Amino acid sequence: MSKAVQFDSYGGIDVLEVRDVPRPVPVTGEVLIEVRAAGINPSEAVIRSGALHHLFPATFPSGQGSDLAGVVAELGPGVSGFAVGDEVIGFSMRRSSQAEYVAVPANQLTPRPAKVPWEVAGSLFVAGVAAYAAVRAVHLVPGDTVVIAGAAGGVGSIAVQLARRAGATVLGIAGPSNDTWLAGHGAVPVNYGDNLPARLRAAAKSGHIDALLDFFGGGYVAMAVGDLQLSPDKVDTIADFEAVKRFGVQSKGGADAATAAVLAELADLIARGELEVPIAGVFALDDVRDAFRQVELRHTRGKLVLRP
Repeated sequence: MSKAVQFDSYGGIDVLEVRDVPRPVPVTGEVLIEVRAAGINPSEAVIRSGALHHLFPATFPSGQGSDLAGVVAELGPGVSGFAVGDEVIGFSMRRSSQAEYVAVPANQLTPRPAKVPWEVAGSLFVAGVAAYAAVRAVHLVPGDTVVIAGAAGGVGSIAVQLARRAGATVLGIAGPSNDTWLAGHGAVPVNYGDNLPARLRAAAKSGHIDALLDFFGGGYVAMAVGDLQLSPDKVDTIADFEAVKRFGVQSKGGADAATAAVLAELADLIARGELEVPIAGVFALDDVRDAFRQVELRHTRGKLVLRP
């Protein structure tokens, strides 16, 4: 037996349970991973609430989690390229990574560079590939100015750095407590609040804004299309699906870059010291409810991680 996070019905944090379940058995093409770290994400809380049932329905009992890093414990039939004992970073598409053991297809794994800490490796996939896809979607070129809403969160903090690597000036919308971190990573901090469009224009060196990435929701897309007069192809949101329908903006996110190759590219940047994934807190698997209480406040800088 092994432990796994599960829930039997949609609801609040109290529906989450840590249960003894049969240890997974890898089938053809799969690898069994002993999980060393598994990230948690705000989207998992929204899915658990039932609010996204029309897009991402759950089957009960439902597991939880996509991010993972760990050690290869067993190979299923037909797997080559990995050996028992290998340290890997990967992802589950079955909501099953918040557990002691998880079986995933071998093509969803990449080796863990020694310089990438377990907490970072285990929380890289969801936020990393969402940031990668969103930055790629708006085709930033050197000299562009991009606004990033939710710039200090799990996805935003990575997107800030990828946008800077693309040569863009980054205006990062966040609370005042994140000003120092944003400035230290080459972004111009702009606090959310009144008169935001005017303050953004004032913060743009050229006075001109070329793109907006929304990782928070709550009206930033409407501001981008209305006040900032951006064309829909220069706006990407992973948080405001109503705005996608209303304004025709892009909604490129994790699904558009969900490959082991992108994960390997991000891990290599981290190993070389060219990308930082801030870790806001580490929790034991048994404390999963406490971890989600923190993530659902939506004031976390970087990622929260479970360590089975």
